[in-house]
Amino acid sequence: MGEFSRNRLNGWEQKSFTGETRYQLQTIDGVLALKADSHATSSGLFKEQAIDLEKTPFLNWSWRIGKRLTGLNEQSKAGDDYAARVYVIVKGGLTFWQTKTINYVWSSNSTKASVWANAFAGDQVMMLALRGSEAPLNVWHTEKRNVRADLQKLFGADFRTIDVVALMTDTDNSGGQVSAFYGDIWFSKD
Repeated sequence: MGEFSRNRLNGWEQKSFTGETRYQLQTIDGVLALKADSHATSSGLFKEQAIDLEKTPFLNWSWRIGKRLTGLNEQSKAGDDYAARVYVIVKGGLTFWQTKTINYVWSSNSTKASVWANAFAGDQVMMLALRGSEAPLNVWHTEKRNVRADLQKLFGADFRTIDVVALMTDTDNSGGQVSAFYGDIWFSKD
């Protein structure tokens, strides 16, 4: 899905909301990764690819941030900024309201495992804090999520596929500045 360590960004496209977060491949601690720099901007990278959650339900990746965004109410529109986030999206076809998204976030002030509806999209986009203020900065953290189980828990339905994976580092609402690194992203059966 995301082969950043192999110097590949094939299939990833940028979507801008407010300005453009700068995304580039860069080596850190001997690892080639995707670096994101946001200066009061909001844009993400996304890759459309159908993933069969019956065969490969686990999403794997690593990430790290250099600093936290402070003083935000992440459950409000004014505070909907994150140093790092990874999305999984189930498209609703022509009916937007049937699109479902999980937004795995590195939270600045919500505790790990907190869940809430996105301030802009309501309960079609559920936020799930995987890291919070307890997570050490400037070190890699590895994640593994059973996306099918998370979709079932958060939306009460059994989704067998997802259509898009996206990532975003954004600070447009707070006017802040932050950098993050994303390691390779892949799906696995266990």
